[in-house]
Amino acid sequence: MEEIKNISNAVRAKVLNDALPYIQRYHNKVVVIKYGGNAMTNETLKQAVMSDIVLLTLVGVKLVLVHGGGPEINDMLKRLGIESRFINGLRYTDEATIDVVKMVLAGKVNKELVTLLGQTGGQAVGLCGLDEKMLLAERAYGENDEDLGYVGKIIKVNTKPITDALNNDVIPVIATVACDEKGQAYNINADTAAARIAAELKAENLILLTDIAGLLRDKNDPRTLLSSVNVSEVPFMKKRGIISGGMIPKIDCCVEAVRRGVKKTSVIDGRVPHSILIEMLSKEGIGTQFR
Repeated sequence: MEEIKNISNAVRAKVLNDALPYIQRYHNKVVVIKYGGNAMTNETLKQAVMSDIVLLTLVGVKLVLVHGGGPEINDMLKRLGIESRFINGLRYTDEATIDVVKMVLAGKVNKELVTLLGQTGGQAVGLCGLDEKMLLAERAYGENDEDLGYVGKIIKVNTKPITDALNNDVIPVIATVACDEKGQAYNINADTAAARIAAELKAENLILLTDIAGLLRDKNDPRTLLSSVNVSEVPFMKKRGIISGGMIPKIDCCVEAVRRGVKKTSVIDGRVPHSILIEMLSKEGIGTQFR
């Protein structure tokens, strides 16, 4: 912190001047940020994310914040004595669980983020997929047709509530709960929802905040970070095991977003303070970009 305070005015001016081309590139463009991982539970990192979002909004970027809340859901289920059960990484969601998901995501987590953005100097509005049937879904099943309960897959996005907020210079903060035509609520994976929302908005960038540096050629060596990947390379990387385990669904979301029209997607390390600014306002970026 002392180092930041001791930066000379000349260095500050150069930093701002170097950022100018990137500010111009993103001015009036939509950027979707999927917020999760350690950056969502560590208070210092959380404040850095809020500051980044407000700053980018003030220089003319149209930011959409999509969030999950797995740890908070787990905590509430435990307090209520409801067992958490997962099938191939997906939360089995029965009637009791979907009620908790709605309460925690659309109530507690969503409103806390809206409040934090307001306290940081931004204007934000809390939304969830149930509002105006923003995220229309149908029941999803596991890889082997396992019953997942009220887990859904998105079939349609109504972007009007989002664009209404953006057109009024307000940050939409979106909880990933969806519904079907009859109003039944469904739990939606936040990465998947962010990718689909970004695609429907024709976003300039989709940024996934994670707890890793990005895509590594060797998962045990952070020096092998891949700064840029063409989506056509992804099947080969899966065969080679470069993309494996929990990275597969995240990378699939990135690929899907690009193929649906998002200019680029980025997987970045949310454990690094101000990683969003580093990714967007520098030539090098910080994570892995998919184009």
